[in-house]
Amino acid sequence: MQTLTDYTYGYAAPSTLAKTEVGNTLSLAHQTEIEEVNAVPCFFWGRMRNPYLTARCLMTVAKTVRSRFALSMQELMALRDPIVTAGTGQVRFEGFSSCNGVYARLDILPEGLDGDFLASGTTNVDFNEPMLNALNGITKSEEMLLSVGQQSVTVISERAKVVERKVALPDRWIKGLTSVQHYLAGMQPMFTLTRSQAIQLFQSLPKGTVKSDLFVVQRAGKFLFSPLQQGLAVRVGGAHRLRLVEGLLPFIDGLSVYKPDDEQAAGFVLMIGPLQFVFAVSGDAYRGFSGEGKALEHLIGELPMEWIYGVNSLMKANELFNPALLAIENDIEFGSIDTLTAQLSSIGLLGFDLIRNEHFYRRLPFKIGRILSLNPRLKNARKLTIGNNIQIVVQQPNYTEARVKGTGDVFHTVIIDQEMARCTCDWYTNHQSKRGLCKHVLAVKMQE
Repeated sequence: MQTLTDYTYGYAAPSTLAKTEVGNTLSLAHQTEIEEVNAVPCFFWGRMRNPYLTARCLMTVAKTVRSRFALSMQELMALRDPIVTAGTGQVRFEGFSSCNGVYARLDILPEGLDGDFLASGTTNVDFNEPMLNALNGITKSEEMLLSVGQQSVTVISERAKVVERKVALPDRWIKGLTSVQHYLAGMQPMFTLTRSQAIQLFQSLPKGTVKSDLFVVQRAGKFLFSPLQQGLAVRVGGAHRLRLVEGLLPFIDGLSVYKPDDEQAAGFVLMIGPLQFVFAVSGDAYRGFSGEGKALEHLIGELPMEWIYGVNSLMKANELFNPALLAIENDIEFGSIDTLTAQLSSIGLLGFDLIRNEHFYRRLPFKIGRILSLNPRLKNARKLTIGNNIQIVVQQPNYTEARVKGTGDVFHTVIIDQEMARCTCDWYTNHQSKRGLCKHVLAVKMQE
C-alpha cells in the first residue's frame, strides 16, 4: 500500500476554458507550496499558435495522470494536477500516471507561443473536469489564449469563495520527479521515425495487456514491436502503456525513440510542429519510477542548503543548466559542480530535455526536506552507520570489502570494486544494480 500525503490546494478560482471577445481563453489556476512563487498572480498570458494540437496534447497529459497500470481500483487516487514550468520563452506541463510508471511532458516551444512571460517559476495548475471537457471541444479553426494564473492581482473579499481541493497525493508521485530525469539524462537516441513509420509501428502493437517484453526493431525499412531482440533494439516493458499517445500520431512530424544503457526504461519524443511531447515508461508495468532508486547514491552526502539557495537566485525556470559555465562564472571546482548537478537532479530541481541533450532548471513545488525524507533505503542506510553495524574487512584504493549487519544475527558481505558494487543480501540477488543500490552498499559508501 502506498503512502499518501494530503495537500490543500487553495485555488482562488477553478481553471476555465471560456469563449471571450478575443476567442477561447484557457485560464489555468495555480498553487504551490513555495510562497514567493505562489504569490505570483500570472506567469504567462498570450496566444497559442496551434491551439488544436496543444489541446490534444494537454488532453493526453490529463489522460496519463488518470491512467493506472499497477494499482487496483481501490488504490486508484483522484486526478493529480500536473505541474507547469514557465519561463525562457516556453511552457512545460508534466505529470505521472497513478501507478507512477508513466511520465508525460508537453513542451510548448517558443515558436508555439505569442505572449508575455510575466514571471518565471514552477507551480501546480488545476485540471478540472469542466475545463478538460471544454478543451476536448476545441476545433482546428479556433483561436485560444493561455493564462497560467490570473492576468491581474485579484482581491479576495470575505464573500468570495476560494476553491480548496484536498488532493491525496502519493509520496511515490513526488519521488518520481526526483528519479525520472536520471533515466532521461542517461538515454541515447536509437531510432528516428517519420509519421507513417510511427503509425506502422503502433499498428504492430498487440491488443490488450502486454505481459512480456517487446522490442522496437527495424526490419526491411519498417519499424515494429517484436518479442525478439535482434540487432539494434529498444526494450519496452508493458508496451500497452504506449496506447496513451496513439491519438497524437496522426499529427506528428516525427518520433524519436530512446533507451538507457541498462534498458530499464524507454523514452519517446513526439515532434508536433511547435510542440514536443516526451513520454517515458518504466522497465515494467508493475514498476514505478519512484521505486527505482537510481538517485539514492547522489543523496549520500548532504547538499548544503546555501548551494540550493544560490542556484535559486541565479537560475530562472526552464533556463538551460550549463554546469561548466556555472563553475567558471562562480569560481567553483568542476568536481564540486558535478556533485551539485547530480544532487540537484536527485531532488528534482533539474529536468532533462532529450532533444537538446541538456538539463533545464525548475523549482520543484514540493519542500526539499520532504523529498530527502521519502527514501526508506537511504534512511535505513544512515541507521546502519550508527553503532557497530559495519565492519570494514579490506580498505584499499578503489576497493572496499565490508560486513554489514542485516536482519537478526545475519551479516552481509559488501564489495565495492572501482565503480562496481555487490552485496550478498536478497535485494541485490533479486535486482542486482538495476534498481539502485541496496541499503548495505549505501551505508558502506557513506563511511568511505
